[in-house]
Amino acid sequence: MHEGWQFWIDRGGTFTDIVARRPDGVLVTHKLLSEAPGQYDDAAVHGIRHLLGLTAEESIPAGAIDAVKMGTTVATNALLERRGARTVFVTTRGFRDVLRIGYQNRPRLFDLDVRLPEPLYDRVIEIDERVGADGAVTAPLDLDGARAALLSARADGIASAAICLMHAWRFPAHEQALASLCHELGFTQVSPSHQTSPLMKIVGRGDTTVADAYLSPVLRRYVNRVAGELGETNLLFMQSSGGLTEAGRFQGKDAILSGPAGGVVGAA
Repeated sequence: MHEGWQFWIDRGGTFTDIVARRPDGVLVTHKLLSEAPGQYDDAAVHGIRHLLGLTAEESIPAGAIDAVKMGTTVATNALLERRGARTVFVTTRGFRDVLRIGYQNRPRLFDLDVRLPEPLYDRVIEIDERVGADGAVTAPLDLDGARAALLSARADGIASAAICLMHAWRFPAHEQALASLCHELGFTQVSPSHQTSPLMKIVGRGDTTVADAYLSPVLRRYVNRVAGELGETNLLFMQSSGGLTEAGRFQGKDAILSGPAGGVVGAA
């Protein structure tokens, strides 16, 4: 005899599929539309309520559920439909176009009309700073100049910042200072590359960092909504790597690093 319910949920763009194990060990399933305005706010929570025999007004009893494990395309859909958060890309001066240029991959070499995907970020801020590959500071960090530029971005309503500086994967001091400044100025999502994707090459590191800043607010809203309904239930989300992570640790980078939409981000 099992102590409580367990739920395994695939929350897709069109349908949400649920497999659940009742306390007596019997498996049950349920399928419903992921979006049904006027009927329910969230398909996963509504499906859980349905299988538990609860109405929309009844709270989910504490301890009734052992675990909820969910895979979702919320981030992938936001990426494909360009519905992420407005993001500023903060990088070393002279590298504003580094993600636009990428690695110069040309899968269709003889196309005369090459159309690149639009970048995920709204604007670029170039910072006066430079750290060499050996860690030597060849140009000190201009925090005053960075503050003015970041304040302008916040005044325009941008609340997500992706910070990716040269060689910061190994020498992150300047990124750490800029991340602290962004938090101080009220950015609600700050993604420094040395934490988000500590890779040696700036293009792959920058692509992932921008995607994280762009998608994390979307994921956070969804995760918080589900977690709020489920209370203290053990809620886990599937990462693009196939592993599971706690709801509070689920970020934009976890949903798209190796997902099918990776090519939309850029040449990583």
